[in-house]
Amino acid sequence: MPTSDGPSRFPVFVAPRHGNHQRSPGYVPGRVAPVRSPPPTKAPPPPPIKPHGPRPERLATFNLSEENQRRGRAQSLQQRKNTFICFGVSIGAFFFTLILVLSLSVGDVLDENCPDHNPSLSSWNPGHQPEKAVIVRRGHLLRLDASATFHTLTIQSGGRVVFADDADGSKNITLRTRHILIEDGGALHIGAPKCRYRSRATIALVGRSDDKAVPEVPGMGRKFIGVMRGATLELHGTERVSWSLLTRNVPASGLTTGSYAFQRNFSRGINLRVVDQDTAAMLLSKRYDTHESRNDSRQLTQLLRTLPVGRIVTLAVGDSAVKSLLDETKKAIEEKLGSRFVYDLKYREAWALVSVIGGGNASCSEDVREHENHETGGRALATQNFSTVDGVGFSVTAYSEWKNGKPQYNHVGEIIDGVDMRAEVALLSRNILIYGEMENSCYGNNLCQFYSHDTYGGHIKIVANFSSVHLSHVELKNMGQQAEQGHYPLHFHMCGDVDQKGGYWEPTYVDGLSIHHSFSRCLTIHATNGLLVKNTIGYDTLGHCFFLEDGIEQRNTFYHNLGLLTRPGTLLPTDRNDTLCTSIKDKVYKGYTPSPSTECKAVSTFWIANPNNNLISNAAAGSQDAGIWFVFHSSSTGNSHGLVPETKAELTPLGIFYNNRVHSNFKAGLFIDKGVKTTNASAADPREYLCLDNGARFRPHQNADPSRPRVAAVIDTLISFKNNDLGAWIRGDDSVIVTMIDGSYPKDEGSSQEVTQSLFVGESRNRGTNGGQNKYWGLGGADAKMRTLPRNRTFPIRGFQIYDGPVRLTQSTFRGFIPTPERYTSAVGFNLKNTWQLTPQNNLSQLNFHSTTFFGRPGQWFEENDLDGDKNSIFHDVDGSVTGYTDTYVGRADNYVIQHPGCVTIYQWSGVICSGRYAQVYIQTQGASSLRLSISRDEYPDAPLVLRGINSQGALSQQYQPILMMSKSYTLHWSGPAPREVVLSLINFDKDDWVMVGLCYPSDTTFQIMADINDRQSNTFDDLTDYGTVVSLVELEKRPMERKYYFDQTVGLLWLYLRARHGRDGHSYCSAKGCERVKVMATTSSKQTCNCTSKSYPKYYKKPSAVVPMPALNTQPCKGCGAKQLVFSSEPWTSYLQTQVKSLTSKEQQKGDNSSFITVNEVTMPFTRPGYFLVSVDACSGKVTKKTSFAKMDAKMEQYLKTGIPNGSIVLMATRGQPEVALSHTLLLLPLTAESLALWGFQGSSSPPPWVSLQAGQGDEFLGLQERYLPLGLDAYGCTPPEAQMRKDLELLKIATGRQ
Repeated sequence: MPTSDGPSRFPVFVAPRHGNHQRSPGYVPGRVAPVRSPPPTKAPPPPPIKPHGPRPERLATFNLSEENQRRGRAQSLQQRKNTFICFGVSIGAFFFTLILVLSLSVGDVLDENCPDHNPSLSSWNPGHQPEKAVIVRRGHLLRLDASATFHTLTIQSGGRVVFADDADGSKNITLRTRHILIEDGGALHIGAPKCRYRSRATIALVGRSDDKAVPEVPGMGRKFIGVMRGATLELHGTERVSWSLLTRNVPASGLTTGSYAFQRNFSRGINLRVVDQDTAAMLLSKRYDTHESRNDSRQLTQLLRTLPVGRIVTLAVGDSAVKSLLDETKKAIEEKLGSRFVYDLKYREAWALVSVIGGGNASCSEDVREHENHETGGRALATQNFSTVDGVGFSVTAYSEWKNGKPQYNHVGEIIDGVDMRAEVALLSRNILIYGEMENSCYGNNLCQFYSHDTYGGHIKIVANFSSVHLSHVELKNMGQQAEQGHYPLHFHMCGDVDQKGGYWEPTYVDGLSIHHSFSRCLTIHATNGLLVKNTIGYDTLGHCFFLEDGIEQRNTFYHNLGLLTRPGTLLPTDRNDTLCTSIKDKVYKGYTPSPSTECKAVSTFWIANPNNNLISNAAAGSQDAGIWFVFHSSSTGNSHGLVPETKAELTPLGIFYNNRVHSNFKAGLFIDKGVKTTNASAADPREYLCLDNGARFRPHQNADPSRPRVAAVIDTLISFKNNDLGAWIRGDDSVIVTMIDGSYPKDEGSSQEVTQSLFVGESRNRGTNGGQNKYWGLGGADAKMRTLPRNRTFPIRGFQIYDGPVRLTQSTFRGFIPTPERYTSAVGFNLKNTWQLTPQNNLSQLNFHSTTFFGRPGQWFEENDLDGDKNSIFHDVDGSVTGYTDTYVGRADNYVIQHPGCVTIYQWSGVICSGRYAQVYIQTQGASSLRLSISRDEYPDAPLVLRGINSQGALSQQYQPILMMSKSYTLHWSGPAPREVVLSLINFDKDDWVMVGLCYPSDTTFQIMADINDRQSNTFDDLTDYGTVVSLVELEKRPMERKYYFDQTVGLLWLYLRARHGRDGHSYCSAKGCERVKVMATTSSKQTCNCTSKSYPKYYKKPSAVVPMPALNTQPCKGCGAKQLVFSSEPWTSYLQTQVKSLTSKEQQKGDNSSFITVNEVTMPFTRPGYFLVSVDACSGKVTKKTSFAKMDAKMEQYLKTGIPNGSIVLMATRGQPEVALSHTLLLLPLTAESLALWGFQGSSSPPPWVSLQAGQGDEFLGLQERYLPLGLDAYGCTPPEAQMRKDLELLKIATGRQ
């Protein structure tokens, strides 16, 4: 049974003792009835009515005739016989029941909740009959009591098979068969929700794909468990925690740390621990990089020669330790510790040692392993047992490990930089196992050109109108068939509504499943709605893991599931990597070669094909492409084609999205964008059906109706870290939390995106591990140490990437965005190599960060940095929290179209800060797609903005999207003949905003100019008005409200005003009436290049001026800026204490550093006197209770440590100067040679929590600022549990499943 270590932790579990009956929580005895009754069986037709002689006449008297008397005696005799028969049957039933009860194991109690206790069951021990096709027919109610082998097993209507169990869980039943088919009215039971299976049950699905002697079952194939219409499948194993999070760091190699957890990151070199032989206390923890540093080797020698006799010492190699390991050090290890192997150590050889100073060979436990040794995994293990002076026994173990030539990873078990980066720990085994028996290698038509191993596993398929299906705590291994469409480990196939909406009294669920080492997905939900999937693990699979198939699946809920290691597959283009994408071409149009980056490379742990599904508290890590991907089908696909109108998925509101975590994925953590191609390959579009397509835009509306109000898509609490390319990419309209892009015009006018109350960390203290799939390793982070990198050492890191918009970023915090000499880094940045527009409505406010913005420079990653979107990069700093200047705009420093003389240039950003009003003019041309457009502001004619257009060269039309300062004049010039038609659309203009533009044309050009208002939703036009002419620019300037134009033939400029006559609503690009436009149709015979710059200036030059003056610089700190939360945890119901300890050594003071302090929840407590500074914090409330300092560790300090700290206290300690130790005491033993210390301790009656840690600095290894986040209010601290605390995740689960 599970036991919890407190409300703030995932439970830890111990195996149940023999004889304990496993029950689910809240067990109440009662009858278990089928959730949904199977369809009624057809009654046999009534027998034909036949006459049995002539109709008897009515008797006149009551006297019986002799014949009647004989009949009466015969009937009486028959009745007595029937009585004896009934009595005999009853006696038989009694003895049968008695035998059944007596057959149960001693101490077991008949329980009607247990399916194997049903007295109507017959004991079944069929043995091994591998060639027999067994059919369980109507009335065959069988309890399988022992292992069996069949050719196939079919359970027909009225038949039932139940696996036997016993009280002590000692049975071990294995059923081997090629398939199990449960037909209408049939049932298979192993355990029940209120009587969980305790023994070991295994179903082995056997067979090869090329075994033609075994015919395929229509709709099922081979090697399966099939659940047909009206069938029942109930499998319920012993409850276990499926997965949890680490509670302490686990190093890649090194020492086990016992309950003290005094630990350092283990890395290259020799990792040393010194343990007191009398008290079992850890005295010293240090790493010596004897691979690179001879000085470290000398320091290790010196330490070993100064340690007193009797000290326990452990040594373990991390990575390698021999390159700079001096002979004098080897000699010291041999003499002082009795090592026999130190002189023979090799490169990357695992070595572990536990010994006693001066104890010689007899006291030395030592092990060494070659890293190529696959049998042992290259794991060296050394251990010894000791006793304290009080007679308490303890053991010390050291280990050093390599596997297949690669080191183990470091695993994080704590909150780092405010982000919950704890590693997931999954339990894969279950006591009910269903697996596919596999061949040793690939064979036949199983895609052996791509896979060397067998990929023809078993599969479970459930079809519509089943009676009852509930699976809990079952292990599925070696399942799925990669070469077969629709054969997945667990497949709900077109089942429709499987909850109460579909008539199921107990909604269908899968709970606590372990699906691992599978060959085609993990769990497929196909045209099925209302399924609950919770606490389920998908590990190491080919293709999308948790997979929604046709785009019509809705109301399914994923709660607290874990997906790890999702590899590429072959079934769909979106499953494939580069190699598979270009190699599989059987479904593309003749000879076409797919493009991996645009058609494939989307394999995801959660592939969500319809937004109306719920994701709560899930984790997705280690996918080839994405952790969670929401993709939008423009129409239903596959077998569901035609069941849902087009664009329904794009318009459907997002379900509940709360507290999900995504990390260590290659492309992105969360991806909300793109669709799939819904037509077959053709000459017009040769791409494969269901390949990735860029045409979809998420634009949710009520009832998926675009004429009804929009519905915000809320991404509530997303934790994303260590994803190679993007933490999150969200494209669409009206999203909250994170959003970046939506194309040139928004498909849903008036939409916007907002990110709020978020934390962005550039480079955290989680530096990762060099090896495995981590391809890039280099300097970075605040400590400038080696760490994993997303691309290489030069790849620019950006926290919040602005792309298109409108986007609002507010009340958020940025940490750890620090550039290096080789790499640009910015908290706020822009999409690299951007061809699309960015709206000036993008705005930032109430932000808290150190480094801020960077616009890019020509070079690697940015190329020439001259695409249209690059040049028009801009955002609005609403409150000055970015720049210090309120209500200003930040743009590129070389874009003079947006500048004025008062702008402030920030050279480090390649940016400029300006005041003013800004909007866009979309300039659409016909008949001249390859032209470049040059825009000159009359105040800066020598610095034109040159745009190439957003459409591909050679397209029928072109569009330019410049951002312009309002109330200014501009001239527009072309790199070739002027286009015959130009449409100027006013985008993000407020009412009465205006600019004046002069378009360059040949002097013989005649014009037809017209204004209109375009309603893009209905594609209608209104308020069509022709422009008239005026004779001069002066007259035009006098009549700015009228629709007039002036053509200066001497220069070739057509002048007119672009003025907004209507206001915008909210975040709409266009006015409330529609998009205001001016259409210019030009007629000319000239083919000359239309660049009028040389004639335009200085004639139309104007002196630069500011329409809106620059505000004063705000020097006050930003109040209320940043996220309110300090910690973003995957267990948001747990409170955390932010702590920072900054110790200071004498050497650091000599270098100019003079700060030493302890910070608790952003309240800093400095100390300036040399010695020890201690802060006590109540572990239940998080309140600081005591602050004190000591010049040295003497009797006074010892007494304080023993009696002055209240129980249930978190103890923080920092040092300043050289720590002085005047005595040795038993409460706190510190490394005697350390130059600085940082302690996180606990004073209490319970055992030390796993976060207890002591950090020691020595030599040039300064501790610097150390930060830890500690959980508060735990039962383990002795805290009083709070009254019923609402868990938001559980409340949302009730809402999602209709239980509220």
